[in-house]
Amino acid sequence: MQKIIHLIDVVGASRLLRYVLVFLCVTLLALIYDLNGYKNQTTQEGMDAAQLARNLATGKGYTTQFIRPFSLFLLQRAAGETTGATTNQNAGAALLHAPVPDISNPPLYPVVLAGLMKVVPFHFDVDLKHPFWSVVDPEDAAGGRMFWRHQPDFVIAVFNQVLLVLVVLLAFWWARRLFDAAVAWTAAFFLFGTELLWKFSVSGLPTMLLLLIFMGLVWCLTWLESELEEPRWGRAGLLLLGAAVGLLLGLGGLTSYAFALLIVPVLIWLAIYARGQAVPVGLVAVAGLLLVMGPWLIRNYNLSGVPFGTASYKILEGTAVFPGHRLERSLNPTVQVYPSLLWQKLFVNAREVVEKNIFDLGGSVWLTVFFVSGLMVGFRNPSLRRLRHFLLLSFGVLLAAQALGRTQLTADSPGINSENLLVLLLPLVVIFGVAMFFVLLDQIQFPAVELRIYSQGLLGVLVCLPLFSSLLFGRTSPVAYPPYHPPVIQQAAAWMKEDEWLMSDIPWAVAWYGNRPCAWLSLSAVPRAGVANAYEDFISFNERKPIHALYLTPLTVDGRFLTDWVRPAENSWGAFITQCLILKEVPDSFPLHEMPTGFLPEQLFLADAKRWQTRAAEKPAVKLGE
Repeated sequence: MQKIIHLIDVVGASRLLRYVLVFLCVTLLALIYDLNGYKNQTTQEGMDAAQLARNLATGKGYTTQFIRPFSLFLLQRAAGETTGATTNQNAGAALLHAPVPDISNPPLYPVVLAGLMKVVPFHFDVDLKHPFWSVVDPEDAAGGRMFWRHQPDFVIAVFNQVLLVLVVLLAFWWARRLFDAAVAWTAAFFLFGTELLWKFSVSGLPTMLLLLIFMGLVWCLTWLESELEEPRWGRAGLLLLGAAVGLLLGLGGLTSYAFALLIVPVLIWLAIYARGQAVPVGLVAVAGLLLVMGPWLIRNYNLSGVPFGTASYKILEGTAVFPGHRLERSLNPTVQVYPSLLWQKLFVNAREVVEKNIFDLGGSVWLTVFFVSGLMVGFRNPSLRRLRHFLLLSFGVLLAAQALGRTQLTADSPGINSENLLVLLLPLVVIFGVAMFFVLLDQIQFPAVELRIYSQGLLGVLVCLPLFSSLLFGRTSPVAYPPYHPPVIQQAAAWMKEDEWLMSDIPWAVAWYGNRPCAWLSLSAVPRAGVANAYEDFISFNERKPIHALYLTPLTVDGRFLTDWVRPAENSWGAFITQCLILKEVPDSFPLHEMPTGFLPEQLFLADAKRWQTRAAEKPAVKLGE
C-alpha cells in the first residue's frame, strides 16, 4: 500500500489517472454525440471523397463515378478533341467509354480514406436487419425494419472524430508550452465542447485532417521561432524546420488547394522575424511545397490542360456568368475571366463572411470576443506576439481565399463545407481567447475564491451550451432525407450494369451509395429551339454517351415553382417534371419512358427498359422517408 501511495504522490501516476479520466470523458461525449447528434453524410464533397477512396481501395485508380460535364469538357479539350466552340459529336468516344479520371479533388484525403477501407471492414450495402443500423418500422404490422444509419458513413465519422482528438491534443500541448496548464486545460475543454467541430467530424469532409496539418504547421513555426531566438541546432536545424513547413503546406495543399496559399503568410512572417535566415529558410519551404504538390499538378495539367483541374475555374463559380452549379453542369461552356466580376465576388463575399461568420472563429461568440479584445493587449512573451501575428496574416489570406473560392456548395450546406477555411484558425483563436479571459480574470479582486471558479464555469457553460442543448433537446433522425435515402439509391443503381451511366441531380450520392457512374443533371431536358450541338441538354448528352436511367430527387422535384419551373424556358427540367407529374406522360422525344412504382411524387425515376423486372431478383421496393 505504501508503494502504491508513493507511486501516486511522487512518481506521477496521478497524472496518468487524470489522462485516463479525460480519455473516458471524451469517449463518453463522442458516444453520446454519435447516438443523438450523428447524421449520415449530407455534403457533396464528403460523398465525392468517399467514392474516390473506394475506387482507390478496390484497385480502380484515381477515377470517379461522379461525372461532372465540365470535367469531361476539360479532359476532351486537353486531348485535342475539341476546338474552340465547336465540338465533334464523335469526339471523346474513348474517354466516355473508359473510367473517368478525377480532376476535381486533391488526393490526400481520399487516399487516407482508402487506407482506412483497407484496415476497417466497410459494408457498403445498407443493413436492414440489425439494430443500430436499422430500426423497427412503426407502420409495419409485421415488425419490419427500416434504414437508419449507413455503416461506411458512420465509420468515416468515427475516424474523423479520432482526428479531432489528435487536433485537440496538439492544441493542448501547444498552449501548455506557450501559456500554462490552466489555459491549456481550459482551451482543450472548450474545443471538445465546440459544436462546430463535432458537426465537421460527422460531415465526411477533410476539415479534421486539414486542422491536424495546420496544427503541425503551427508547431513547426513555434520550433522555428524558438530556434531563431536561442539557436541549438544551428543552420541545419533551421533549414530542416523550413523543409518541414514546406512539406506540411504541401500535404495541406493536397487536401485542399487553398491551404497552399498559407505559404504567403509564412514567407511574410519569415521576412519579418527570421532576419538574415529568411531567404534560405523561405526558399527551402517553397521547395518543400513544390516537391509535394508538383507531381500532382503536373498530372492534372497533362489530363486537363490546367494544374488544378476544375478547381482552376472555381473563382468563376457563383458569379453572374455562372450562378449556382451552372459551370460544372456545362459540357460546352464559354470560359472567360472578367476582372470586374472577380473583384465584385471578392468584396461581396468577404463582407458577408465578416458579417455572418466572423464570430464562428472561436466556435463561440464569447471566445471570439475575448480573442478580438486580446489583440489590443501585448504579451510579454515575444513568441506569443510573433505567432499571433502569423495568425492574423493567415486570417487575411484565408478570408480572401474563402471569398474568391465561394461557390454554391456554401449555400447548399452553410457553415459545414470544405470552403469554410477560417475554421482552420479555430484552435488558436480559442487558445488566445482563453488566455485573454484569464488575463482579465487576474485583474478582478474576488471576495471569495469560489467566485473565480464560478466565473470560469459560467464561461464554460456559455461556450458549450450549443453542443449540450443539441444533445439533450435536439435529437434528430440520422437519415438525411430529403434528398439522400441510401436504400432507394442502391435499389435504383442495382438495376444498372457497372458500366452503364445514370444521370441525376445528386450524382455524388449515386456514385457513393449506388456504386454506379452517374452524370450531373444537364442544364436542360430537351434541345433549345434554334440551337444545335449545344450539348447542354439531356438528349444531346445522350447522343454522345447513352444514359440508361434518370433519377431525380426532391432537390429538383420540390424546386421553387416560380423560379425553377415557371420562369425557365420550355426546355427546362421544371417543364419536363410538370408534364410527368401532371399529365402523367413522358415527352415523345425523350428516350427514357419506363417508370417503376414507388417513386412518385417525391422522386422521379425513368429508365430505358423495365430493368426492375429482370435485375436484382425482384428486390422489394424500399419505402421513402424514415
